Amino acid sequence: MSSLTKTATKMKTIISTIFILLFAGTTGFAQQLVYTPVNPNFGGNPLNYSGLLASANAQNKFDDNKNSSNSSLLDSFSETVKRQILSQLSRGLFDENDKLENLEEGTFEIGDLIISIDETRTGTVIRIIDNKTGETTEIIL
Repeated sequence: MSSLTKTATKMKTIISTIFILLFAGTTGFAQQLVYTPVNPNFGGNPLNYSGLLASANAQNKFDDNKNSSNSSLLDSFSETVKRQILSQLSRGLFDENDKLENLEEGTFEIGDLIISIDETRTGTVIRIIDNKTGETTEIIL
């Protein structure tokens, strides 16, 4: 064998040894990938909540103020009358001098609200029902 072939064989051995050592060394630095959700509702970091909420509000195409500005003058007058009647009713309920003696039993309908006043064994029951939303408020005196 000539010295040239011996040198070429040694070079091949050295190069293959270098490649083996390089690839063997990189596997020692590998780690397992773990999925961590971003959304706190699905187990993510709770500090992400405000950023996600701000992003959702920025993308929201619906504007709540549009619905309130489309009301007519008659609708706003009706709302004002309803608020005044409810205000008078609440003043009558919580006025200490009145002692609630002038409340009449019965059912009163004010626009979309139904106010029912009943005397029971436990006391006076006032129910306020909103026909639009179905919400009910009950006051027991």
